[in-house]
Amino acid sequence: MVAAAVLSCLCLGSGVAVAGDGWGQPKPGSDGAGDSYYPQDGNGGYDVADYNLKVGYDPASHQLTGNQNIAARATQSLSSFNLDLHGLTVDSVRVDRRAAAFSRSGDHELVITPSRSLRRGQNFTVEIAYHGVPAPISDPSLGNNGWQYTKAGGAFVAGEPKSATTWYPVNDTPLDKATFHLAFTVPDVWGVIANGRERGTFKGNGGTTHVWAEETPIAPYMTTVAVDKWTFDRRTRADGTPIVSAFAPGVPDSAKQAEARLPEILDFLESKFGKYPIDAAGGIFLNEEIGFSLETMSRPIYSAGWAGTIPVIVHENAHQWYGDSVAVQHWRDVCLNECFASYAEWLWDEAKEGVDLNTEYADAVKKAPTKFWNGKLYGMGPGNEFSYVYSKGPLMLHALRNYIGQHAFDFVLKTWPTLRRDGNASMQDFQRYTEFVAHRSLKGFFDAWVYGAGRPADQYLFPGGLKP
Repeated sequence: MVAAAVLSCLCLGSGVAVAGDGWGQPKPGSDGAGDSYYPQDGNGGYDVADYNLKVGYDPASHQLTGNQNIAARATQSLSSFNLDLHGLTVDSVRVDRRAAAFSRSGDHELVITPSRSLRRGQNFTVEIAYHGVPAPISDPSLGNNGWQYTKAGGAFVAGEPKSATTWYPVNDTPLDKATFHLAFTVPDVWGVIANGRERGTFKGNGGTTHVWAEETPIAPYMTTVAVDKWTFDRRTRADGTPIVSAFAPGVPDSAKQAEARLPEILDFLESKFGKYPIDAAGGIFLNEEIGFSLETMSRPIYSAGWAGTIPVIVHENAHQWYGDSVAVQHWRDVCLNECFASYAEWLWDEAKEGVDLNTEYADAVKKAPTKFWNGKLYGMGPGNEFSYVYSKGPLMLHALRNYIGQHAFDFVLKTWPTLRRDGNASMQDFQRYTEFVAHRSLKGFFDAWVYGAGRPADQYLFPGGLKP
Protein backbone atom coordinates (compact mmCIF):
# COMPACT_ATOMS: atom_id res chain seq x y z
CA MET A 1 0.00 0.00 0.00
CA VAL A 2 2.87 2.41 0.81
CA ALA A 3 4.56 1.65 -2.54
CA ALA A 4 1.30 2.22 -4.38
CA ALA A 5 0.76 5.55 -2.60
CA VAL A 6 4.31 6.71 -3.39
CA LEU A 7 3.90 5.70 -7.03
CA SER A 8 0.57 7.53 -7.18
CA CYS A 9 2.13 10.71 -5.77
CA LEU A 10 5.04 10.49 -8.21
CA CYS A 11 2.65 10.13 -11.16
CA LEU A 12 0.52 13.07 -10.00
CA GLY A 13 3.57 15.21 -9.42
CA SER A 14 4.97 14.32 -12.81
CA GLY A 15 1.68 15.21 -14.50
CA VAL A 16 1.54 18.62 -12.86
CA ALA A 17 5.15 19.34 -13.84
CA VAL A 18 4.54 18.44 -17.47
CA ALA A 19 1.34 20.48 -17.59
CA GLY A 20 3.09 23.53 -16.22
CA ASP A 21 6.12 22.87 -18.39
CA GLY A 22 4.66 23.13 -21.85
CA TRP A 23 1.18 21.74 -22.41
CA GLY A 24 0.02 25.34 -22.73
CA GLN A 25 -3.30 26.77 -23.82
CA PRO A 26 -4.60 24.95 -26.90
CA LYS A 27 -4.13 26.99 -30.10
CA PRO A 28 -4.66 26.35 -33.82
CA GLY A 29 -1.76 24.72 -35.56
CA SER A 30 -0.14 26.84 -38.28
CA ASP A 31 -1.52 26.53 -41.81
CA GLY A 32 1.96 26.26 -43.31
CA ALA A 33 5.26 24.52 -42.59
CA GLY A 34 7.32 27.67 -43.04
CA ASP A 35 9.09 27.02 -46.34
CA SER A 36 10.01 30.42 -47.81
CA TYR A 37 9.08 29.30 -51.34
CA TYR A 38 5.78 27.57 -50.51
CA PRO A 39 4.78 28.98 -47.11
CA GLN A 40 1.24 27.55 -47.15
CA ASP A 41 2.30 24.00 -47.98
CA GLY A 42 2.37 21.65 -45.02
CA ASN A 43 1.10 22.50 -41.56
CA GLY A 44 2.35 22.92 -38.01
CA GLY A 45 1.42 21.58 -34.60
CA TYR A 46 1.75 17.83 -35.22
CA ASP A 47 3.89 15.09 -36.74
CA VAL A 48 2.38 12.27 -38.80
CA ALA A 49 3.65 8.75 -38.12
CA ASP A 50 1.57 6.80 -40.65
CA TYR A 51 -0.96 7.22 -43.45
CA ASN A 52 -3.30 4.26 -43.88
CA LEU A 53 -5.36 4.87 -46.99
CA LYS A 54 -8.20 2.86 -48.52
CA VAL A 55 -9.23 4.03 -51.98
CA GLY A 56 -11.81 2.88 -54.50
CA TYR A 57 -11.36 4.15 -58.05
CA ASP A 58 -13.43 3.75 -61.22
CA PRO A 59 -11.35 4.52 -64.34
CA ALA A 60 -14.49 4.88 -66.49
CA SER A 61 -16.00 7.72 -64.45
CA HIS A 62 -12.78 8.95 -62.78
CA GLN A 63 -14.62 8.80 -59.46
CA LEU A 64 -12.47 8.24 -56.40
CA THR A 65 -13.67 7.42 -52.89
CA GLY A 66 -11.21 7.49 -50.03
CA ASN A 67 -11.02 6.59 -46.37
CA GLN A 68 -7.91 7.95 -44.71
CA ASN A 69 -6.65 6.95 -41.27
CA ILE A 70 -3.78 9.10 -39.99
CA ALA A 71 -1.71 8.33 -36.89
CA ALA A 72 -0.02 11.46 -35.54
CA ARG A 73 1.41 13.17 -32.45
CA ALA A 74 0.67 16.72 -31.35
CA THR A 75 3.79 18.89 -31.02
CA GLN A 76 1.79 21.66 -29.34
CA SER A 77 -1.56 21.82 -27.58
CA LEU A 78 -4.06 22.03 -30.44
CA SER A 79 -7.54 23.51 -30.57
CA SER A 80 -7.55 22.85 -34.34
CA PHE A 81 -5.14 21.75 -37.06
CA ASN A 82 -4.91 21.69 -40.84
CA LEU A 83 -4.29 19.13 -43.56
CA ASP A 84 -3.71 19.82 -47.25
CA LEU A 85 -6.18 18.66 -49.91
CA HIS A 86 -6.79 20.04 -53.42
CA GLY A 87 -10.35 19.69 -54.64
CA LEU A 88 -12.30 16.56 -53.67
CA THR A 89 -15.19 16.63 -51.22
CA VAL A 90 -14.75 15.77 -47.56
CA ASP A 91 -17.70 13.80 -46.17
CA SER A 92 -16.74 13.30 -42.54
CA VAL A 93 -13.87 13.67 -40.08
CA ARG A 94 -13.28 11.88 -36.79
CA VAL A 95 -10.45 12.59 -34.34
CA ASP A 96 -9.79 9.81 -31.84
CA ARG A 97 -13.05 8.19 -33.02
CA ARG A 98 -15.14 11.27 -32.16
CA ALA A 99 -16.87 13.36 -34.82
CA ALA A 100 -14.90 16.54 -35.53
CA ALA A 101 -15.92 19.80 -37.18
CA PHE A 102 -14.15 20.69 -40.43
CA SER A 103 -14.08 23.46 -43.03
CA ARG A 104 -12.15 24.36 -46.18
CA SER A 105 -9.96 27.45 -46.58
CA GLY A 106 -7.98 28.74 -49.54
CA ASP A 107 -7.16 26.38 -52.37
CA HIS A 108 -5.99 23.43 -50.26
CA GLU A 109 -6.49 23.89 -46.50
CA LEU A 110 -8.70 21.41 -44.64
CA VAL A 111 -9.24 22.85 -41.15
CA ILE A 112 -10.17 20.28 -38.49
CA THR A 113 -11.53 21.14 -35.03
CA PRO A 114 -11.65 18.10 -32.73
CA SER A 115 -14.39 17.80 -30.15
CA ARG A 116 -11.71 17.78 -27.45
CA SER A 117 -8.48 19.76 -27.68
CA LEU A 118 -5.26 17.80 -28.10
CA ARG A 119 -2.47 18.28 -25.58
CA ARG A 120 1.18 18.56 -26.53
CA GLY A 121 2.75 15.12 -26.87
CA GLN A 122 -0.58 13.34 -27.31
CA ASN A 123 -0.84 10.59 -29.90
CA PHE A 124 -4.07 10.84 -31.89
CA THR A 125 -5.81 9.47 -34.96
CA VAL A 126 -7.71 11.22 -37.74
CA GLU A 127 -10.23 9.41 -39.94
CA ILE A 128 -11.38 11.21 -43.09
CA ALA A 129 -13.95 10.03 -45.64
CA TYR A 130 -13.91 11.88 -48.95
CA HIS A 131 -14.75 11.51 -52.63
CA GLY A 132 -14.60 13.22 -56.02
CA VAL A 133 -12.80 13.40 -59.36
CA PRO A 134 -9.09 14.10 -58.81
CA ALA A 135 -7.50 16.86 -60.88
CA PRO A 136 -3.83 17.79 -61.36
CA ILE A 137 -2.13 20.99 -60.24
CA SER A 138 -0.79 23.00 -63.16
CA ASP A 139 2.87 24.05 -62.92
CA PRO A 140 4.15 26.70 -65.37
CA SER A 141 7.51 24.93 -65.74
CA LEU A 142 6.72 21.23 -65.42
CA GLY A 143 3.11 21.09 -66.59
CA ASN A 144 0.64 18.97 -64.65
CA ASN A 145 1.58 17.65 -61.20
CA GLY A 146 -0.22 15.10 -59.04
CA TRP A 147 -3.12 12.98 -60.25
CA GLN A 148 -3.09 12.63 -64.05
CA TYR A 149 -4.92 10.53 -66.63
CA THR A 150 -3.61 8.38 -69.45
CA LYS A 151 -5.01 8.26 -72.97
CA ALA A 152 -5.71 4.53 -72.48
CA GLY A 153 -8.00 5.22 -69.51
CA GLY A 154 -5.61 4.66 -66.62
CA ALA A 155 -4.23 7.15 -64.10
CA PHE A 156 -0.99 7.91 -62.25
CA VAL A 157 0.37 10.30 -59.65
CA ALA A 158 3.61 12.24 -60.15
CA GLY A 159 4.73 15.73 -59.27
CA GLU A 160 7.20 17.89 -57.36
CA PRO A 161 6.97 19.86 -55.10
CA LYS A 162 3.18 19.26 -55.04
CA SER A 163 1.47 15.98 -55.78
CA ALA A 164 -0.05 14.03 -52.89
CA THR A 165 -2.71 16.63 -52.10
CA THR A 166 -4.51 15.84 -55.35
CA TRP A 167 -5.66 12.42 -54.10
CA TYR A 168 -5.54 12.25 -50.29
CA PRO A 169 -5.43 14.57 -47.24
CA VAL A 170 -1.83 15.04 -46.14
CA ASN A 171 0.65 17.21 -44.27
CA ASP A 172 2.33 18.27 -47.48
CA THR A 173 5.88 19.08 -46.43
CA PRO A 174 9.12 17.09 -46.84
CA LEU A 175 9.75 17.81 -43.15
CA ASP A 176 6.98 15.42 -42.07
CA LYS A 177 7.88 11.96 -43.32
CA ALA A 178 5.65 9.00 -42.47
CA THR A 179 5.10 5.38 -43.40
CA PHE A 180 2.46 4.83 -46.09
CA HIS A 181 -0.04 1.99 -46.39
CA LEU A 182 -2.40 1.76 -49.34
CA ALA A 183 -5.28 -0.55 -50.24
CA PHE A 184 -6.48 0.46 -53.71
CA THR A 185 -9.58 -1.12 -55.30
CA VAL A 186 -10.23 -1.05 -59.08
CA PRO A 187 -12.26 -3.14 -61.54
CA ASP A 188 -10.67 -6.53 -62.14
CA VAL A 189 -9.24 -5.72 -65.60
CA TRP A 190 -6.96 -3.01 -64.16
CA GLY A 191 -3.68 -3.38 -62.31
CA VAL A 192 -2.20 -1.16 -59.60
CA ILE A 193 1.36 -0.35 -58.58
CA ALA A 194 2.48 1.91 -55.75
CA ASN A 195 5.37 2.51 -53.34
CA GLY A 196 6.95 -0.16 -51.19
CA ARG A 197 6.23 -3.86 -50.97
CA GLU A 198 3.27 -5.82 -52.28
CA ARG A 199 1.03 -7.13 -49.51
CA GLY A 200 -1.38 -9.09 -51.69
CA THR A 201 -4.44 -8.74 -53.91
CA PHE A 202 -7.98 -9.56 -52.85
CA LYS A 203 -11.07 -9.96 -55.01
CA GLY A 204 -14.52 -8.84 -53.88
CA ASN A 205 -16.86 -5.85 -53.66
CA GLY A 206 -17.02 -5.59 -57.44
CA GLY A 207 -13.27 -5.34 -58.01
CA THR A 208 -9.78 -6.25 -56.90
CA THR A 209 -8.00 -4.60 -53.98
CA HIS A 210 -4.25 -4.19 -54.35
CA VAL A 211 -2.35 -3.67 -51.09
CA TRP A 212 1.02 -1.90 -50.90
CA ALA A 213 3.10 -0.85 -47.88
CA GLU A 214 5.99 1.60 -47.76
CA GLU A 215 7.67 1.11 -44.40
CA THR A 216 10.52 3.55 -45.09
CA PRO A 217 9.42 7.01 -43.90
CA ILE A 218 8.45 8.95 -47.01
CA ALA A 219 7.93 12.61 -47.90
CA PRO A 220 4.40 13.12 -49.29
CA TYR A 221 5.35 14.19 -52.83
CA MET A 222 7.25 10.90 -53.24
CA THR A 223 4.11 8.79 -52.75
CA THR A 224 2.48 7.45 -55.89
CA VAL A 225 -0.08 5.08 -57.31
CA ALA A 226 -0.60 4.13 -60.94
CA VAL A 227 -3.49 2.32 -62.61
CA ASP A 228 -3.12 0.60 -65.98
CA LYS A 229 -3.12 -2.79 -67.66
CA TRP A 230 0.44 -3.39 -66.59
CA THR A 231 2.97 -6.02 -67.51
CA PHE A 232 4.85 -6.74 -64.28
CA ASP A 233 8.45 -7.84 -63.84
CA ARG A 234 9.30 -9.19 -60.39
CA ARG A 235 12.80 -10.00 -59.18
CA THR A 236 14.84 -9.94 -55.99
CA ARG A 237 18.21 -8.33 -55.26
CA ALA A 238 20.96 -10.50 -53.82
CA ASP A 239 20.24 -9.00 -50.38
CA GLY A 240 16.55 -9.95 -50.60
CA THR A 241 15.17 -6.53 -51.56
CA PRO A 242 12.13 -7.08 -53.82
CA ILE A 243 12.21 -5.41 -57.24
CA VAL A 244 8.82 -4.82 -58.88
CA SER A 245 8.60 -2.93 -62.17
CA ALA A 246 5.49 -2.26 -64.23
CA PHE A 247 5.26 -1.47 -67.94
CA ALA A 248 2.21 0.15 -69.54
CA PRO A 249 0.91 -1.27 -72.83
CA GLY A 250 2.99 0.12 -75.69
CA VAL A 251 6.18 0.73 -73.69
CA PRO A 252 9.06 -0.28 -76.00
CA ASP A 253 11.34 -3.24 -75.36
CA SER A 254 14.25 -0.83 -74.95
CA ALA A 255 12.75 0.34 -71.67
CA LYS A 256 12.39 -3.23 -70.43
CA GLN A 257 15.98 -3.97 -71.43
CA ALA A 258 17.23 -0.88 -69.61
CA GLU A 259 15.24 -1.70 -66.46
CA ALA A 260 16.66 -5.25 -66.56
CA ARG A 261 19.96 -3.64 -65.54
CA LEU A 262 18.47 -2.18 -62.36
CA PRO A 263 20.21 -4.69 -60.05
CA GLU A 264 23.53 -3.71 -61.63
CA ILE A 265 22.67 -0.01 -61.29
CA LEU A 266 21.73 -0.37 -57.62
CA ASP A 267 24.92 -2.32 -56.92
CA PHE A 268 26.94 0.45 -58.54
CA LEU A 269 25.16 3.23 -56.66
CA GLU A 270 25.57 1.28 -53.43
CA SER A 271 29.33 1.19 -54.05
CA LYS A 272 29.31 5.01 -54.22
CA PHE A 273 26.62 6.02 -51.71
CA GLY A 274 26.51 3.19 -49.17
CA LYS A 275 23.86 0.59 -48.45
CA TYR A 276 20.58 0.97 -50.34
CA PRO A 277 18.36 2.84 -47.86
CA ILE A 278 14.88 1.87 -49.10
CA ASP A 279 12.89 -1.32 -48.46
CA ALA A 280 11.95 -2.07 -52.10
CA ALA A 281 12.94 -1.15 -55.65
CA GLY A 282 11.63 -1.08 -59.21
CA GLY A 283 10.08 1.34 -61.67
CA ILE A 284 6.80 2.52 -63.21
CA PHE A 285 7.06 2.95 -66.98
CA LEU A 286 4.35 5.08 -68.54
CA ASN A 287 3.35 5.23 -72.17
CA GLU A 288 2.66 8.95 -71.71
CA GLU A 289 4.82 11.95 -72.50
CA ILE A 290 4.98 14.08 -69.36
CA GLY A 291 7.43 16.87 -68.56
CA PHE A 292 9.66 14.79 -66.29
CA SER A 293 10.50 11.48 -64.72
CA LEU A 294 10.37 11.41 -60.93
CA GLU A 295 12.09 9.68 -58.02
CA THR A 296 8.92 8.40 -56.34
CA MET A 297 10.28 6.39 -53.41
CA SER A 298 11.30 2.78 -54.06
CA ARG A 299 9.69 2.95 -57.50
CA PRO A 300 10.59 5.87 -59.80
CA ILE A 301 8.03 6.82 -62.42
CA TYR A 302 9.28 7.30 -66.00
CA SER A 303 7.89 9.37 -68.83
CA ALA A 304 7.63 7.80 -72.29
CA GLY A 305 10.62 8.75 -74.40
CA TRP A 306 13.04 8.87 -71.48
CA ALA A 307 12.34 5.52 -69.91
CA GLY A 308 14.63 3.46 -72.14
CA THR A 309 17.79 5.34 -71.24
CA ILE A 310 20.21 4.08 -68.61
CA PRO A 311 21.23 7.60 -67.47
CA VAL A 312 17.63 8.42 -66.45
CA ILE A 313 17.32 5.18 -64.50
CA VAL A 314 20.66 5.89 -62.80
CA HIS A 315 19.52 9.45 -61.99
CA GLU A 316 16.16 8.52 -60.48
CA ASN A 317 17.58 5.68 -58.43
CA ALA A 318 20.45 7.84 -57.14
CA HIS A 319 17.66 9.93 -55.62
CA GLN A 320 16.75 7.05 -53.34
CA TRP A 321 19.82 8.11 -51.36
CA TYR A 322 19.96 11.82 -52.27
CA GLY A 323 16.45 13.26 -52.12
CA ASP A 324 14.33 10.39 -50.81
CA SER A 325 16.13 8.92 -47.81
CA VAL A 326 17.76 12.29 -47.15
CA ALA A 327 15.17 14.91 -48.11
CA VAL A 328 15.50 18.67 -48.34
CA GLN A 329 15.06 20.89 -45.30
CA HIS A 330 13.63 23.60 -47.54
CA TRP A 331 13.05 23.76 -51.28
CA ARG A 332 15.97 26.19 -51.67
CA ASP A 333 18.16 23.18 -50.76
CA VAL A 334 17.08 21.17 -53.82
CA CYS A 335 20.66 20.91 -55.11
CA LEU A 336 21.10 18.26 -52.42
CA ASN A 337 18.68 16.20 -54.53
CA GLU A 338 19.34 17.09 -58.14
CA CYS A 339 23.03 18.02 -58.20
CA PHE A 340 23.92 14.63 -56.72
CA ALA A 341 21.57 12.56 -58.88
CA SER A 342 22.93 14.33 -61.95
CA TYR A 343 26.51 13.69 -60.87
CA ALA A 344 25.62 10.02 -60.40
CA GLU A 345 25.18 9.91 -64.19
CA TRP A 346 28.74 11.23 -64.54
CA LEU A 347 30.03 8.59 -62.12
CA TRP A 348 28.25 5.85 -64.09
CA ASP A 349 29.77 7.09 -67.35
CA GLU A 350 33.21 7.16 -65.75
CA ALA A 351 32.96 3.63 -64.36
CA LYS A 352 30.95 1.89 -67.06
CA GLU A 353 31.69 3.82 -70.25
CA GLY A 354 35.29 4.88 -69.63
CA VAL A 355 34.49 8.60 -69.88
CA ASP A 356 37.26 10.98 -68.75
CA LEU A 357 35.34 13.30 -66.44
CA ASN A 358 38.10 15.89 -66.34
CA THR A 359 37.82 16.25 -70.11
CA GLU A 360 34.02 16.38 -69.92
CA TYR A 361 34.28 19.05 -67.22
CA ALA A 362 36.76 21.13 -69.22
CA ASP A 363 34.58 21.00 -72.33
CA ALA A 364 31.48 22.07 -70.36
CA VAL A 365 33.32 24.96 -68.70
CA LYS A 366 34.70 26.14 -72.04
CA LYS A 367 31.25 26.18 -73.67
CA ALA A 368 29.32 27.66 -70.73
CA PRO A 369 27.84 31.14 -71.42
CA THR A 370 27.46 33.91 -68.86
CA LYS A 371 23.81 32.96 -68.34
CA PHE A 372 24.93 29.50 -67.24
CA TRP A 373 27.28 30.86 -64.58
CA ASN A 374 24.58 33.19 -63.27
CA GLY A 375 22.23 30.25 -62.70
CA LYS A 376 21.93 29.56 -58.99
CA LEU A 377 22.32 26.29 -57.14
CA TYR A 378 20.85 27.65 -53.90
CA GLY A 379 18.21 30.25 -53.18
CA MET A 380 17.10 30.20 -56.81
CA GLY A 381 13.55 31.28 -55.97
CA PRO A 382 10.17 29.50 -56.22
CA GLY A 383 9.53 28.01 -59.63
CA ASN A 384 13.24 28.04 -60.50
CA GLU A 385 14.33 25.05 -58.43
CA PHE A 386 14.56 22.64 -61.34
CA SER A 387 16.90 24.42 -63.72
CA TYR A 388 20.67 24.77 -63.28
CA VAL A 389 20.89 22.03 -60.65
CA TYR A 390 20.96 19.51 -63.52
CA SER A 391 23.76 21.15 -65.54
CA LYS A 392 25.80 23.39 -63.26
CA GLY A 393 25.26 21.02 -60.32
CA PRO A 394 27.45 18.13 -61.54
CA LEU A 395 30.18 20.62 -62.53
CA MET A 396 30.16 21.96 -58.97
CA LEU A 397 30.49 18.47 -57.49
CA HIS A 398 33.31 17.53 -59.86
CA ALA A 399 35.13 20.71 -58.88
CA LEU A 400 34.54 19.86 -55.20
CA ARG A 401 35.94 16.38 -55.78
CA ASN A 402 39.16 17.91 -57.09
CA TYR A 403 39.22 20.67 -54.47
CA ILE A 404 39.07 18.40 -51.38
CA GLY A 405 40.66 15.31 -52.93
CA GLN A 406 39.36 11.94 -54.07
CA HIS A 407 39.54 10.20 -50.68
CA ALA A 408 37.62 12.89 -48.79
CA PHE A 409 35.06 13.24 -51.59
CA ASP A 410 34.37 9.50 -51.74
CA PHE A 411 34.01 9.39 -47.95
CA VAL A 412 31.49 12.23 -47.98
CA LEU A 413 29.43 10.68 -50.80
CA LYS A 414 29.16 7.36 -49.00
CA THR A 415 28.69 8.46 -45.39
CA TRP A 416 26.40 11.50 -45.77
CA PRO A 417 23.28 9.45 -46.73
CA THR A 418 23.94 7.03 -43.87
CA LEU A 419 24.32 9.75 -41.25
CA ARG A 420 21.18 11.57 -42.45
CA ARG A 421 19.11 8.49 -43.31
CA ASP A 422 15.33 9.02 -43.14
CA GLY A 423 15.87 12.67 -42.25
CA ASN A 424 16.17 16.13 -43.79
CA ALA A 425 19.14 18.36 -44.44
CA SER A 426 20.14 21.80 -45.66
CA MET A 427 22.99 22.86 -47.91
CA GLN A 428 24.65 24.40 -44.87
CA ASP A 429 24.50 21.01 -43.12
CA PHE A 430 26.24 19.42 -46.10
CA GLN A 431 28.88 22.14 -46.21
CA ARG A 432 29.67 21.74 -42.52
CA TYR A 433 29.98 17.97 -42.85
CA THR A 434 32.23 18.25 -45.90
CA GLU A 435 34.42 20.75 -44.05
CA PHE A 436 34.65 18.31 -41.12
CA VAL A 437 35.78 15.49 -43.41
CA ALA A 438 38.17 17.68 -45.43
CA HIS A 439 39.62 19.34 -42.27
CA ARG A 440 39.40 22.78 -43.84
CA SER A 441 37.06 25.70 -44.40
CA LEU A 442 35.17 25.51 -47.68
CA LYS A 443 33.49 28.91 -47.40
CA GLY A 444 35.22 30.32 -50.47
CA PHE A 445 34.30 27.30 -52.60
CA PHE A 446 30.64 27.21 -51.55
CA ASP A 447 30.29 30.97 -51.88
CA ALA A 448 31.69 30.80 -55.41
CA TRP A 449 29.78 27.75 -56.65
CA VAL A 450 26.65 27.34 -54.54
CA TYR A 451 25.48 30.50 -52.81
CA GLY A 452 26.64 33.05 -55.35
CA ALA A 453 26.31 33.61 -59.07
CA GLY A 454 28.87 34.27 -61.77
CA ARG A 455 31.87 32.29 -62.99
CA PRO A 456 33.95 31.07 -60.03
CA ALA A 457 37.51 32.30 -59.63
CA ASP A 458 40.12 29.98 -61.15
CA GLN A 459 41.17 28.60 -57.74
CA TYR A 460 37.68 27.13 -57.39
CA LEU A 461 37.01 26.51 -61.09
CA PHE A 462 40.24 24.61 -61.80
CA PRO A 463 41.35 22.97 -58.54
CA GLY A 464 43.48 19.87 -58.22
CA GLY A 465 43.89 17.98 -61.47
CA LEU A 466 41.54 20.23 -63.45
CA LYS A 467 43.23 22.44 -66.03
CA PRO A 468 42.01 25.67 -67.69
